[in-house]
Amino acid sequence: MRATFPLGRIMGVKVGVHWSVLLIFALIAFGLAAGRLPEDHPGRSWALYTLIGLITAVVFFVSLLAHELAHAVVARRNGVGVDDIVLWLLGGATRIRTEAPDPGAELRIAGVGPLVSLILGGAFALLAWLLDALSASALVVEGAVWLAAINILLAVFNAVPAAPLDGGRLLRAYLWWRGGDRLRAMEGAARAGQVFGWVLVGLGLFSFLWGAAFGGLWLALIGWFLVMAASAEGRQARLREVLAGVSVEQTMSHAPVTVPAGLSVREFLEDVLMRSRHSAFPVVEVVPEGGPGRPVGLVTLERAGQVPRDGRESTTMAEIMQPLAETRVVAPGDPLADVLPQLEPGASRRILVVEDGVLVGVLSPSDVSRMVGVLTARQQHPAPGGWGAGG
Repeated sequence: MRATFPLGRIMGVKVGVHWSVLLIFALIAFGLAAGRLPEDHPGRSWALYTLIGLITAVVFFVSLLAHELAHAVVARRNGVGVDDIVLWLLGGATRIRTEAPDPGAELRIAGVGPLVSLILGGAFALLAWLLDALSASALVVEGAVWLAAINILLAVFNAVPAAPLDGGRLLRAYLWWRGGDRLRAMEGAARAGQVFGWVLVGLGLFSFLWGAAFGGLWLALIGWFLVMAASAEGRQARLREVLAGVSVEQTMSHAPVTVPAGLSVREFLEDVLMRSRHSAFPVVEVVPEGGPGRPVGLVTLERAGQVPRDGRESTTMAEIMQPLAETRVVAPGDPLADVLPQLEPGASRRILVVEDGVLVGVLSPSDVSRMVGVLTARQQHPAPGGWGAGG
């Protein structure tokens, strides 16, 4: 899930929202302004209902962001890289670059989100009590009560031991600690997520048939999302098991085609692309002594094509490239299974393989697919005398 609208950085973490947030924001604001608020407190103006509904919806998403930021901050403190946070239709997602190093770190990273939501729920409940004691507007009190209830509900729901919920991560940490096998723990949490998701789908369809049309469909949608996400985690766990013992160096594309940082866009489009079929190219800083260039970023055909024709002669790769700080970089000796969470489709998501400051390869999803095909074929038709992952 990628952000449609970037919001910048908070506490050093990139934050963005997906366009689907607009839909859920409108549903929350409209549901409060046209439903709960006028039903519980009739006689106010529609403008006041709308204002309280909008403010409450905004504060809810701030609470959701706090939940995800807690994950990101604790992940970083435990040595786990964080890409970004994206708020979307069904909540928020914190994308991490690597797995937790041990069950304890997994427990801390997963548990802090529901804990923050629970604390926020208690804080809003206390705020509602104080506002009511001070005879504040009943609509404001109602908004605080709703925020308290939704945050507590969010904490409880996320604590359910089923992937990809936070509770699924907690279950994975426990299974990992008890059995000592992270992959088996991932598979166990994924199976729990599939079961829980199908239960929600069933309850949603039952509610739909018994008259709760919107609520039933929404519950079924959440359940279906959980089933799909848990199934994806299960597939990744099995893939990691297949790739156990394989290094990045064994899988990457060696001797990638590079472009100098000072090369013009015109030369790139007219020369380099004529000699290569790739859609992404590492950008290197040429060393005067003639040694290997130092990687400084990644440029894609799409970015180059966006440069106006009359500016292609004067625009260089360095000006349009994706900086190295925003590009995934790994070492050739890294286990391929640990790099899998960083792999995503798209030319700009290529992973550069760097050793001692020198570019030695590029890793893409197609490279991994090729390796999986080789390993699968060898398992089905083993060579005489056996073989190893590095053979």
